[in-house]
Amino acid sequence: MSLLRASADDLLHVGLDEVLFKKYKEINPVYAQIFDVRSSDRKYEKITGFSGFGSLIEKAEGETITYDNPYQGYDTTFTHNTYGLAFRVTKEMQNDDQYDVIKRMPSCLAETVMRYKDTVAASLFNDGFSDTGTDFMTGGDAAELFDASHPLTGGGTYENIITAADLSVSSLEEALYTMRLTVGDRNELVDLEPKYLLIPPHLERVAHELLKSTGRPDTANRASNWLGTQGLTPIVWNRLTDTDAWFLLTEKSRHNLIFYNRQELETDSDRDFNTKDHVYSVMTRFSTGWADWRGVFGSAGA
Repeated sequence: MSLLRASADDLLHVGLDEVLFKKYKEINPVYAQIFDVRSSDRKYEKITGFSGFGSLIEKAEGETITYDNPYQGYDTTFTHNTYGLAFRVTKEMQNDDQYDVIKRMPSCLAETVMRYKDTVAASLFNDGFSDTGTDFMTGGDAAELFDASHPLTGGGTYENIITAADLSVSSLEEALYTMRLTVGDRNELVDLEPKYLLIPPHLERVAHELLKSTGRPDTANRASNWLGTQGLTPIVWNRLTDTDAWFLLTEKSRHNLIFYNRQELETDSDRDFNTKDHVYSVMTRFSTGWADWRGVFGSAGA
């Protein structure tokens, strides 16, 4: 008895799966460079913040040591969403394809999945200055990601934003100072060190001049360029939509931008009995957001 394609349909798609997963693993999205990427096996993830401790208190000889408790902070919930996409190929199209169009479809689908993940992650920055935008979210403290008055659980506020400031020598210096003086919920210095300058393509030249010039790019007296000694690494993200917005970030271990992969990538294929068309789909589940604003700093530009 002959083996018919209709009864061995899975064999027709093994190559498609291999190409899709290979392409998916080859893509290096920007969000993976700057977000803390985690796995999850739950419907949602909940993170509760806690402050550090207050300052040490001098203990006199024979006296009892002073006890202290951390303050409970704000709760942030990451709810995983499901996303998917499919395409259909007619029997005739598959038979008559002379240009390997069908063979290229899995690669295109892999790129679509990763591009969308990168776009959703970038929305935290694109929509991070006000309560607008499709993917706008507030943190547990009910403030925008970039805010001039993030409330501290121990009292007071602190900022992680410069208002109306294009990327320049003076604005970048101010951002570095302000970020390095970031305080915790007990108003203690948390010793953050900016590592990355995140920019849209439109600011790549400006960033290069600020960080790579031997002399200061804003003066003719050729003074030494202090910014070039600060160890900042520029990262260009094509998915940043504001052409003059820019951001500072610490190492991933020092900030709380999180990307949860609930289901990395699932593929499926089938054949429509009536039409003999082939149907191919991908699905993924993930969530992204921020559990704390410290470690990121932004300017929406002038």
